[in-house]
Amino acid sequence: VLLAAMSAPHCGNPFADLSDGFYVWGYGSLIWKVDFPYREKRVAYLPGYSRFFYQSSTDHRGVPGNPGRVVTLVEEAHGRVYGMAYHVPAEKAHAVLEQLDYREKGGYKALLTQVIPVDNPEERLNVMVYLGTTSNPNWAGPASLQEMALQIHRSVGPSGPNKEYLYMLAESMRTIAPGKCLQQVFISRSSKRKKEAAQRLLFCVCVC
Repeated sequence: VLLAAMSAPHCGNPFADLSDGFYVWGYGSLIWKVDFPYREKRVAYLPGYSRFFYQSSTDHRGVPGNPGRVVTLVEEAHGRVYGMAYHVPAEKAHAVLEQLDYREKGGYKALLTQVIPVDNPEERLNVMVYLGTTSNPNWAGPASLQEMALQIHRSVGPSGPNKEYLYMLAESMRTIAPGKCLQQVFISRSSKRKKEAAQRLLFCVCVC
């Protein structure tokens, strides 16, 4: 499936015309934490990319000196990322764009691309998406699953524990795209605390 290439990153509004509102497509916390008005939402996927915990978070799921890890997108020929597209009405467009830019300020930039709605695969939605590129200052990049799991386990930020973000992402994928993940890697790590010695933390890294 050939889609429009992602535009160059923008700071601020990437749209030439907001008279019909706009779609924003989320693949991380925007799937379950929607704090802006919208007219409709649709499950949609982006081919040619995969989702990884390659972005540091010092403003939501970690702090400076102890950053968390959140997801961004990486180009992969056979990748497919499921997420949620929200249509923001014109009368709310400018305010929501400002709100989203602030929310995604931790290294993410707004780009334009197209996604495919699950309920109508022949349709294409022109959407804005926030992407943490390899050149952004919060790029964490690859690490072993064990390293990422430990970092996610210990990190906490203003928006809560990093592991909560991971669990919510995994649950969201089970809800909006059951059975659609191209790969799920599960690792368990025993807690070092005596009171949690019998417990195991399950980390699910979704790269779908």
